[in-house]
Amino acid sequence: MTDDPFAEYVALMPFAELIGLRLTAVGADEVVGEFDWRADLCTAGGILHGGALMAAADSVGAVCACQHLPEGATTATIESKTNLFRAGRQGTVHVVSRPLHVGRTNIVVQTDLFDADERRISQTTQTQAVLQPR
Repeated sequence: MTDDPFAEYVALMPFAELIGLRLTAVGADEVVGEFDWRADLCTAGGILHGGALMAAADSVGAVCACQHLPEGATTATIESKTNLFRAGRQGTVHVVSRPLHVGRTNIVVQTDLFDADERRISQTTQTQAVLQPR
């Protein structure tokens, strides 16, 4: 048993666990998470790999989308666009996701990643399909 009230969300996403993602707030208007710089998440020169940044954005964005699903529905990412603005070289990356559009068949979220100095590292906009139960 854990004291982390949001661990159940991350446990549903093994890859998010692999990168060390932790959720710190989950709500309809905003989902917040974080993960720490690690050498095994880097590309050349000790810079966080874009894939690690996008994985964190996709995971936190999915949790954000899930806050708006109708009873029994699930979600899957159908489109994702990321802009990378600066290198993540150390410390903790803060991840903030907010809904831009909540519709019947899709949900669009924007997820921003920041370094410890609150400088934007990247921004991801993704569309999540609303999958009704069969």
